[in-house]
Amino acid sequence: MARFWGEPEYRHGEAEKIGVLLTNLGTPQAPTTKAVRVYLREFLSDPKVVETPKWWWQILLNAVILPSRSPKTAAAYRQVWTDDGSPLMTISQAQRQAIEKAFADQPVAVELGMSYGKPSLPDALRRLRGQNCRRLLILPLYPQYAGCTVGSVFSAVSAELSSWRWTPHFRFIGGYCDDARYIAALADSVAEFRQKNGDAELLLFSFHGTPVNMLKDGDPYHCFCHKTARLTAEKLNLKESQWELTFQSRFGRAEWLKPYTIDIMRDLPKQGVKSVQVISPAFSVDCLETLEEIATENREVFLAAGGESYAYISALNDTPAHIDFLQALIRESVGDWLNTLHNQDATETAQRAEALKGKEA
Repeated sequence: MARFWGEPEYRHGEAEKIGVLLTNLGTPQAPTTKAVRVYLREFLSDPKVVETPKWWWQILLNAVILPSRSPKTAAAYRQVWTDDGSPLMTISQAQRQAIEKAFADQPVAVELGMSYGKPSLPDALRRLRGQNCRRLLILPLYPQYAGCTVGSVFSAVSAELSSWRWTPHFRFIGGYCDDARYIAALADSVAEFRQKNGDAELLLFSFHGTPVNMLKDGDPYHCFCHKTARLTAEKLNLKESQWELTFQSRFGRAEWLKPYTIDIMRDLPKQGVKSVQVISPAFSVDCLETLEEIATENREVFLAAGGESYAYISALNDTPAHIDFLQALIRESVGDWLNTLHNQDATETAQRAEALKGKEA
């Protein structure tokens, strides 16, 4: 009989826990060209992100894209980098800590893993395994499902778990674009901002774009973005003329989801719209795309085109309303697990295991 005692994936006698893995896109380790190049290579090599024949894409990526894009992206990161590091990383860690605190009196371990960069998804999963988590909940912090974000997380998690000797029970939250609690948090963030800063003629919902071909191949992301924007606008009692939806951050020459945010910023003043407020509901955390592209670059374009007032409404980040929603979503997803953990007989199980090991020796 094969000897398997002593495997690190499970320890008899130690109480089991429920593991919660929060995931997001990731960030370079530093705002330098070298660090950004490493990060972009990993990100843009994901076949879920770039659906191009691998052999051709790798040549183009390494010979053209990385040498030209890395210095520019590094310069952009330097504009938003803080003393504590990347905003995406520091805020994501704050989210993790707040959610961990919400479950402090229960057998729940919370880890953060990034699709690209560190801490990686495999490392985060192994940390949960090291805490004897036999049941896992995976929560990608992307409200609107897309194959290149949520789908990519599922692929990476599945690949890691398939290499374990004992695969744990796991559940996966594939999005929450129309969850009433999420919509309420978004709408409240807009209302609170306007209460402090006044209204604007137009509220613009700017979502991260994806190539049109993904939509044509059946990716539901486009529809989910429209659903989130519509429900939030309804919650705010906005008329159709008071809000609009656009897509940002296109990359390459292929057609992406339209209308493009940057083009709309140039056109709005010509249409007589002089004041605009922008929110980016696809982002659960402020990052390069919101702080540099939306809050800064698009503002400059709008004002240069004749606009008079431009404001960016921050992502939900680690605000109490957002944390309350996330912990409620988690609790809802693992509630039955909390009631069925078998930790009462851990000591007895360990004793039986030791006895069996003695017989095998």
